[in-house]
Amino acid sequence: MIMSTPNDWKELLGKAYSISTEDIEREVKQEKEVANKTKMKLRVAIDKKNRSGKTVTIVTGFDGDEDSVNALAKVIKTKLGTGGSVKDCEIVLQGDLRDKVLSILVNEGYSSSKKI
Repeated sequence: MIMSTPNDWKELLGKAYSISTEDIEREVKQEKEVANKTKMKLRVAIDKKNRSGKTVTIVTGFDGDEDSVNALAKVIKTKLGTGGSVKDCEIVLQGDLRDKVLSILVNEGYSSSKKI
């Protein structure tokens, strides 16, 4: 009796189409990331409390890990040319940038984003 490993079908399929198992796993991971982006309901709001009257834009509602939030924050800060930080899976940006942040989020694939 021949015992097969759980990934034998992936290897055989990869050989049939000249695709490695790493490529298949990478594609599956990318599809999951895209699905997660569309399911997240991000909220973009402004806040002035405990900030000496200065306005900040806060993006909340992330379900992912801290690394993905940091990567998204870096993209937003670079595109807007503004300062900001990440705390407790929330992106805090300097100034009232709700409309611009919302358009960046939609372009990045977070289609369920909403301005509050």
